[in-house]
Amino acid sequence: MRVNWNYIRMFVLLVLVGFLFAFASQRNGVRKISVPQVQFIGENNLFVTNETVSKLLIQKYGGVKNVPKETLDLNELENALKSNPMIKAAEVYVAVNGTLNAEIEQKTPIARVSTNASYYIDDEGSYMPLSTNYSARVPLVTGYVEKNNLRSIYKIASKITHDEFLKKNVIEIHQSIDKAIYLKLRQCNFTVQLGDVDFLDKKINNLKAFYQKKLKEKTLNNYSKINLQFDNQVICTKI
Repeated sequence: MRVNWNYIRMFVLLVLVGFLFAFASQRNGVRKISVPQVQFIGENNLFVTNETVSKLLIQKYGGVKNVPKETLDLNELENALKSNPMIKAAEVYVAVNGTLNAEIEQKTPIARVSTNASYYIDDEGSYMPLSTNYSARVPLVTGYVEKNNLRSIYKIASKITHDEFLKKNVIEIHQSIDKAIYLKLRQCNFTVQLGDVDFLDKKINNLKAFYQKKLKEKTLNNYSKINLQFDNQVICTKI
């Protein structure tokens, strides 16, 4: 009977590949994890530090270094990181060489509340605590502010973030007890009264038109209040 060596070679090759795969998987599964490597995505300003991230990982597993890879629950580690109110998103994975990697995206503050409590409002309208590591240069929020009702403040703060004129000039957002919004501009004596945040784009366009006209006339500092809360009107109060 003639032996088909091609089939035999194929069989031996499959057995060898299967053995090598099982051996590699077994070694990879029990590989000890090395010191975590932390990478921050996006903003370079670190509100949360490498040490803080490592501490969160250690608190979850009682120490990550030299832990067998197969015992790690990466989803739990990611959830532990995202429990930090300064972290927006986290991805944790183990490289082939056993390095534990954590990619961190921090929250982005767009305004800083300074009332009886101090904290940031992030770019999704959520609470973000202050950091001892870095202080963001964002508009200050004063007046009557409720942490669980930031809708109006968030809307105007978001508008400021995405508008070059406002971002350059607005230094303070004030909310009165009746929820009326006022703005303070850099190097200007007057207060801008927006009222509510309805028709916000129209109000901001009116402010820009007034500002450019009075800047050209060099009379910006002749006013104490600019009232924009009425449609198609800019009511000015002189000093």
